[in-house]
Amino acid sequence: MTTTTAPMSWARQAESWLDGFGKVGWITAMVFGFVLFWPIGLALLAYMIWGKQMFGKSCGKSIKHGTMVARSSGNSAFDAYKADTLRRLEDEQAAFAEFLARLREAKDKAEFDAFMEDNRKRRSDEGASSDPQPV
Repeated sequence: MTTTTAPMSWARQAESWLDGFGKVGWITAMVFGFVLFWPIGLALLAYMIWGKQMFGKSCGKSIKHGTMVARSSGNSAFDAYKADTLRRLEDEQAAFAEFLARLREAKDKAEFDAFMEDNRKRRSDEGASSDPQPV
């Protein structure tokens, strides 16, 4: 029985040690695994994706409804500055999105006007060429 618990405790210790370094530690271990022997790297990659839920809630911040939610730093002046800066950046992003929408509308209108002008010219050319020529 001791032979089966020894490898498990070693694996758990290695997992805890890598968890201490976060995702960077796991990714570094995976790269070294690929360098040493590719199945080791592949196994670590599979474990990181499916076993450790790498893309889960491990980050300190998450995106909810288009806004960033982050933990407080403990410094109220910095948190107020950060909130103000994020609000300003969101306002600038919204203003830029509105600018791009207006730019697309202007481009669409210019293209439509050019099409209509070409269409008018073509119709007038067709009308002039379809008139019977006096003999």
